[in-house]
Amino acid sequence: MAFRLAGVIRPDGPLAGKIVSVEPLEEGHREGLRSAAADVSIFRFMAWPGDFDRYFDEALASRDVPFAVCLSGAPAGSTRYLNHEEAHRRVEIGWTWLRRSAWGTGANVEAKLLLLGHAFETCGMQRVEFKTDARNLHTRGSLLALGARFEGIARKHMILPTGPRDSAWYAITDDDWPAVRARLEGRLATR
Repeated sequence: MAFRLAGVIRPDGPLAGKIVSVEPLEEGHREGLRSAAADVSIFRFMAWPGDFDRYFDEALASRDVPFAVCLSGAPAGSTRYLNHEEAHRRVEIGWTWLRRSAWGTGANVEAKLLLLGHAFETCGMQRVEFKTDARNLHTRGSLLALGARFEGIARKHMILPTGPRDSAWYAITDDDWPAVRARLEGRLATR
């Protein structure tokens, strides 16, 4: 397999699918994402700062690789690559959220397919990690449905505005990727 390990997992442009486009985050996404983030209950299990502009500015300034997830050209949510460790060929996909009207549309499945494909096939990662609040049963079920494997709970892993958070860890490895890819493509084919 040909791949690049150039120290950057940032794609050269949007990752485009049939349902979504996963676009590197830029200032032009701000107002569309502000609208998509209006229902703050979708951030219940995230370390959401409570201030959209602060969140957006921090995303643009961070070492992470943030994206806007767009449906029909309009921002519907966001995700990012974070905790990239080139030497260990590892990256995390996280800070993922979509407006409620995008739930169940295949947007999350296709966004993950695009991000995982880029990580494994273009960048040569051997491991993609995910973590979520252990109480977030919806996301935990979604990660299992994607084909990620549960690896355990890190107790009191981080502090949220509501107090300590236990984090549930999941991962997909390059060995898992062919079966996971087929599974995600199969799920999308039924849409």
